[in-house]
Amino acid sequence: MSKEKILALLSILPLCVLFVAFIIVPLAWIVFGSFYVEDEGYSFQNFTTLLESKFYIQSIVNSLKISLISSILGLFIGTMASYSLFVLSPKKISHFLLSLNTMISNFSGVPLAFAFIIVLGSNGVLNIFLKSVEIEPFISIYGELGINIVYVYFQIPLAILLLFPAFKSLENSHFESCKMLGGGTSLYWLKIALPLLAPALLGVFVILFANAFGAYATIYALSSGNFNVLPVRIASLIAGDITLDPYLASALSVILTLIMLLITLIANFISKKYNFKAF
Repeated sequence: MSKEKILALLSILPLCVLFVAFIIVPLAWIVFGSFYVEDEGYSFQNFTTLLESKFYIQSIVNSLKISLISSILGLFIGTMASYSLFVLSPKKISHFLLSLNTMISNFSGVPLAFAFIIVLGSNGVLNIFLKSVEIEPFISIYGELGINIVYVYFQIPLAILLLFPAFKSLENSHFESCKMLGGGTSLYWLKIALPLLAPALLGVFVILFANAFGAYATIYALSSGNFNVLPVRIASLIAGDITLDPYLASALSVILTLIMLLITLIANFISKKYNFKAF
């Protein structure tokens, strides 16, 4: 083995150690722990308990609904915004907006929840204004609609950050060639632009779904743990004073992981099939 390869292996060794220590080992512990029941040993009892409980089923359904809605809307708005920035580039306004978006993409968790409470909370700026003009507030930041709004908000900057580079694959020559051959704008987007962007769109959708599906701090800060979603239920089983059960939490974590794996596999399958047809 050459010195270059030995140095390359040594350079990547710390990453491998960290990956094993903080990804593989905890994941293995969670998987084995999900099958363990205290005072009974290993069985499928934890999964049976979860699948028979309407409360835990509701948490899975709520997580899926919020993740799907926020991912689809975030992807749609992010795609429109990314295209607008692509058209504006390389002007200074484009660089400024991209820098601003990068900063906003890191604004999440408790600070984001607090910001929305200030604006849309029961005593928020908008609701106080509506009451002052004798209009009943129509959005509750603590309900499902309000939580969806918050999720969509923190999905958009991430979608823009990930999608903007993909638009560089679109060249003016593609559109000009389409026009020369008699095609219009709609034909260009359906037959050329979208097939080129499809793998990126699917990949970003999976990332947005994972981002929403595993989000904990924002929704906990908004609802104080009262909104029933998977991350909140897992946290309550790990750190709760009454329902402390780390093994049941492990089973919920495995279900969360399997759902994410299924979404990723479906997206990869669609992407490969789509690429095959398109190219």
